[in-house]
Amino acid sequence: MALKVALLGIYHESNTYVEAPTVLTDFQNGHYLKGAAIRKEYQQAHHEIGGMLEVMDHHEIEVVPLMYAEATPGGTVSSETYKLLLDDMMRQLEKELPVDGCLVVPHGAGVSENYPDLDGHWLSLLRERVGWSIPIIGTLDLHANVSELMVSSTNALISYKENPHVDQRQRGKEAAGLMVRYLQGSINPVQVMIQVPVAISIEQQFTAKDPCKSLYAYAAALSQQEKILAISILLGFPYADVEEMGSSIIVVSDDNADIALASAKKLETYIIENRKHFVGPKNDIPSSLELINYNQRPVLLLDMGDNVGGGGPGNNTCLLEALEDDGRFKYFVCIYDPPAVTAASKHQQGEMFDISITGTGRNGRKVHKIKVSLVRLSEGDFTEDHPRHGGQVNFRMGKTAIVSTEQGSMIMLTTLRVLPFSLRQLTSFDINPARFDAIVAKGVNAPIAAYAPVCPTIVQVNTPGVTQADMTLFDFRNRRKPLFPFEIND
Repeated sequence: MALKVALLGIYHESNTYVEAPTVLTDFQNGHYLKGAAIRKEYQQAHHEIGGMLEVMDHHEIEVVPLMYAEATPGGTVSSETYKLLLDDMMRQLEKELPVDGCLVVPHGAGVSENYPDLDGHWLSLLRERVGWSIPIIGTLDLHANVSELMVSSTNALISYKENPHVDQRQRGKEAAGLMVRYLQGSINPVQVMIQVPVAISIEQQFTAKDPCKSLYAYAAALSQQEKILAISILLGFPYADVEEMGSSIIVVSDDNADIALASAKKLETYIIENRKHFVGPKNDIPSSLELINYNQRPVLLLDMGDNVGGGGPGNNTCLLEALEDDGRFKYFVCIYDPPAVTAASKHQQGEMFDISITGTGRNGRKVHKIKVSLVRLSEGDFTEDHPRHGGQVNFRMGKTAIVSTEQGSMIMLTTLRVLPFSLRQLTSFDINPARFDAIVAKGVNAPIAAYAPVCPTIVQVNTPGVTQADMTLFDFRNRRKPLFPFEIND
């Protein structure tokens, strides 16, 4: 009898400090796919689903894509929305039961109003429905806040190893490979998890450089041990006030929990001993602008306080204000502001006019007025063919207005929040990155994969906002304790 494996996921990175909840429309504006539409979207994508499909197809195991729902990172998922998604996913599952296995695609930092551990909740319900004899194996985002329930509900979870996440397809292949070996009877995955008493600062989570580079090298060496199937370092997501917030280690072994636990403890010890290296210096806005003067251009200014990939609103105007006040540099910035798009749409290409951009400024809500000319109106769709953070192929910004200031800077105004993960966001609309002194990207590390090829200098800017770099400034009420750097333990 042919083997049949279900593929399913609810994927969201939830920032509990964002006031507006994530609702069904946000998933519909992201990726809310069922059945064959999942394969069509991700078959060739640099995404874990594409990797899973590739391996299962190679081994001629039938994959039944059920449902995959993903929304741009934002506020807590509303209880109504989560119930709708969960009920839909379970309905799709019921149509295909029985199955021989489940490949799952959670994020690991999802939060709903009723279930702070969103990922653990839906994974546990899946386990309850299919039973303990059916393997559940999947991937996690490197920024997952891992719970005991996530681990106890699955046979094996494998996280991305790179930030920016350009290895997602590879991790999907790795997870699917474990599923194949399990179904063939050649391995019996056993996983253990340790929640490390350290929360790693967001700007230090760039895996190509220390301190993370050495940490991942150590994990790679440990993974060469006999019986070790996978080692995952979950750096954590600091913008979720949940009990599991912080860094974790998951080690999957072949039927040997002792060796898995020993390896996890070695990594925990390494992180604790090096914990002070995981908190980095912060560049304020004035010093960041001065760095433009002394470095090769264009300079990539990473707007950490408005990290769209961490739930930021995409409308922080702090850097826009500072660059305008300074006046020395030509810049590019993308701002989410639907009313500004509507206003710009009333003008003709090349026409000069005054526009009001509304967003978050240095002292809260800010209306920034500026004289611009209309460069272009667009529906805001573009594609990305290369491995980039997030692994997505199709991007939607909604109706988009591109305007130019009198000094030659350029502002892209959008009606949907867009993740700054692709240089095609500029080049698809005939914008040459080389013409600017500075390019503002609303992220921390994720945009580097897209912009490093054209930006010889990269500066992480400590801007205010719901994704500000210093996590100790947030009011946490539910996090675990002790946790460095909150409880300083020398």
